[in-house]
Amino acid sequence: MFFRFKGPMLDMHSTKSVQPVLRARLWTRSQVCSSGLVVGVVLALACVAFPWRASAQASGTRHTVTVSGGHFVLDGKPVQIISGSIHYARVPPEYWRARLEMAKAMGLNAISVYAFWNVHEPRPGQWDFSGQYNVAKFLRIAQQVGLYVILRPGPYACAEWSFGGYPAWLLKDPSMRVRSLDPAYLHAAQSYLDHLGQQLKPLLWTNGGPIIAVQVENEYGSFGHNKAYLEAVKHMIIKAGLGSVALYTADGPGLWGGSLPELPEAIDVGPGSVQNGFKKLLAFRPHSRLMYVAEYYPGWFDSWGEPHHGSAPIAQQLKDLGWILSHGYSVNLYMFHGGTDWGFLNGANGNAKKYEPETTSYDYSAPLNEAGDPTPDYYALRKLFRQYAPGKSLPPVPATVPLIHVAPFGLPLSASLWKNLPAPHDSQTPLDFSQFDLQAGYMLYRTQIHGPVKGVLDIGGARDYDVVYVNGHKVATLDRRLNQHEVTLDISGPVARLDILVEDTGRINYGPLFPTDRKGLIYPVLLNGKPLRGWENYPMRLEQVPSLHWSHKAVSGPAFHRGTFKLSKVGDTYLDVSELGKGLMWVNGHAVGRIWNIGPQQSDYIPGCWLHKGINTVTVFDLENETNPKISGVTHHIYALHLHQ
Repeated sequence: MFFRFKGPMLDMHSTKSVQPVLRARLWTRSQVCSSGLVVGVVLALACVAFPWRASAQASGTRHTVTVSGGHFVLDGKPVQIISGSIHYARVPPEYWRARLEMAKAMGLNAISVYAFWNVHEPRPGQWDFSGQYNVAKFLRIAQQVGLYVILRPGPYACAEWSFGGYPAWLLKDPSMRVRSLDPAYLHAAQSYLDHLGQQLKPLLWTNGGPIIAVQVENEYGSFGHNKAYLEAVKHMIIKAGLGSVALYTADGPGLWGGSLPELPEAIDVGPGSVQNGFKKLLAFRPHSRLMYVAEYYPGWFDSWGEPHHGSAPIAQQLKDLGWILSHGYSVNLYMFHGGTDWGFLNGANGNAKKYEPETTSYDYSAPLNEAGDPTPDYYALRKLFRQYAPGKSLPPVPATVPLIHVAPFGLPLSASLWKNLPAPHDSQTPLDFSQFDLQAGYMLYRTQIHGPVKGVLDIGGARDYDVVYVNGHKVATLDRRLNQHEVTLDISGPVARLDILVEDTGRINYGPLFPTDRKGLIYPVLLNGKPLRGWENYPMRLEQVPSLHWSHKAVSGPAFHRGTFKLSKVGDTYLDVSELGKGLMWVNGHAVGRIWNIGPQQSDYIPGCWLHKGINTVTVFDLENETNPKISGVTHHIYALHLHQ
């Protein structure tokens, strides 16, 4: 993505948002969750999907990938790519095959996939390529379905993903400079790419797999113009064993600082800007070897406190995509299917004046919505893409059943945060998240103020959402989105307990501040200009529900709340969370994502593979709600914007 501060649907020439409508259901979730039906057809299906691969392997032909004449050239034959972006980390593994089959049925012959360093190396030297993060398995399924793969390994991804895909532990060293020639950073990035290469080398086209191209870095021209850094990334990718397919760079038109002269350059454009984008590309490179739109935006992402963004007008999409394809060029839809930023994995845009955290839902108003349902745009695009399919025929769109309703239920159990704090760590000044290897979540900071005193408390910056308490009573919220960092205190007694509860609302993934987006209290806390000292730091790791002491009594202040609902049949649903305040929700122990009553997102997608017949448990951590709210299941997303933020 690029130019993210110009508002919704940048460069799309659209003046309105299209509100979501109920979509037809196209595959059976209860069947997809069944282990017997999840098992894919084995390698024989890969030979059916890519029939030329079977004959080539039998004859011992060496597989090659080049770019020439504006095309990807596979084993000497030019191929027009019609691709769509989908990210394995944003989709439950149980649904990978269903989503990829939907891509094939829409007329796509390829998918474009980011790899996210932070999920694969959550702590230095601790590697995870299992379950949700088994990227090799995801790509093998894509091959079985009959899809080429364009890999975008980073190490910087952007993607509205926490810290642009970088692991937050890189910030523990204050001298570390990501996305630069800093030797410490390059060493860590090479280790990541090496481990990724070990997983994916067998899946390169040249080794009989589906990966035909690998992107070098990502939209670097929106960030800098250090060609030596780009060369370093290219060589790291080659060293990791991922360089035997087509390598390319991609940027917004005119941002050619992200290009390398020896590599093909692709462009990222929005609706209404396609022809002008190619005009700029050809002016920059009159004999471009690859005419490829690496990102074309049919929709846009949402940010907290801003209106919901609908899809671009379908007439404009069809006009643009028809022009691209009729000229023989290749294209990738960003996104074909957005998915969900589970837990704390959403990103944010950020500069000196504005901080814009993205919502948990990454629905993106994409052709295939967050629940995997085809939208009207899906069918319109399918009709267009059919014209470019072999024999002008496509697989049938799989049939399915509606989402399920969940009856309203309450959250009768509560556990006060104050009675469930972890052990503190003492320091003279507040410590940021990185000092505790806290990737995301919350931190409570506690000290004493000696009074009586009246004056301005200045925390220097809300990283990102701070609730200030005096003797357990809330006195203010300080929101980074609103550039709030001061509150007037009036302490009448001789001593008072000051608590500052800090939430990471999303690590910046795009913008000039992203390389140093530390979380927590990162500046001295001042009262009337003098620093407060003697702090207790309580890091709270909430990737999983902590062990808590539950009570049926109502509690005030920040607290955990728990309730249950019963199912007689399993299916996907959306939970209406509009009565909740601000915090996080888990369902049956799965960290679903953030909740915030300011909107626009007022519902959370719950995949049926996380549910079961009988009793299901919902846990909420809420900073604000002290009532017993009701939650219920709905069959579509709810969007609303609270005007009194």
